[in-house]
Amino acid sequence: MTTKVLRKIIRIDEEKCNGCGVCVPDCIEGALQIIDGKAKLISETYCDGLGACLGECPQGAITIEERTAEDFDAAAVKRHLEATKPAGEQLPCGCPSATVTQFVRQETREVATGVEAPPPSMLGHWPVQLSLVPPTAPFLQGTDLVLAADCVPFAYAGFHHDFLRNNSLLVACPKLDDFRAHQQKLTEILHRSAVKSLTVVYMEVPCCSGLVHMAKQAIRLSGRDIPLEEVTIGIKGDVKS
Repeated sequence: MTTKVLRKIIRIDEEKCNGCGVCVPDCIEGALQIIDGKAKLISETYCDGLGACLGECPQGAITIEERTAEDFDAAAVKRHLEATKPAGEQLPCGCPSATVTQFVRQETREVATGVEAPPPSMLGHWPVQLSLVPPTAPFLQGTDLVLAADCVPFAYAGFHHDFLRNNSLLVACPKLDDFRAHQQKLTEILHRSAVKSLTVVYMEVPCCSGLVHMAKQAIRLSGRDIPLEEVTIGIKGDVKS
């Protein structure tokens, strides 16, 4: 039976919370999740009340209050983290996305029957999903890396021309993907691959800014001084910054 005690525990102001998810990876107990577009404390027993997530909320939606709550349970936290731990990377055997491939693109545009062909793809490798790319992939070695939110290439028409030329690409969604697993993978990539620079291209919607937080944390944890550039794309396809 869970004991209730008077103690310090976090409080989330749902009016201020915009669901960006920045607080989630900073709770090492895994007590926070984004549910229905808002950060939620999934169990009082997982929150130690120390407030490691406080400084990471850009909206100031998280505070510490003292109230009667279920007591913190370190054993329950351990079981919770073990149950939710990402499985080891298993690339689908035989699937084309499992094949790490680097190739050369020819920047030519053919003219046929008087109609100019579409611009060629600037993508120089496969796969591109952050969860599928191994940190030792050859196309990551010494590259200028672009980390793009999943929606960006659909919204911004000039994505290939402006961001892919001579760059390597990783794509991820900070809201729908496993944020913690992605941050760990990106940290390992930056630590092991001698990436020269990192450009984060994300949508103007609030939740997408979590990708920038992911990149900043990964650079810090990698122990390397990597130049970081941020580019915001509007939902109408314009460059905001």
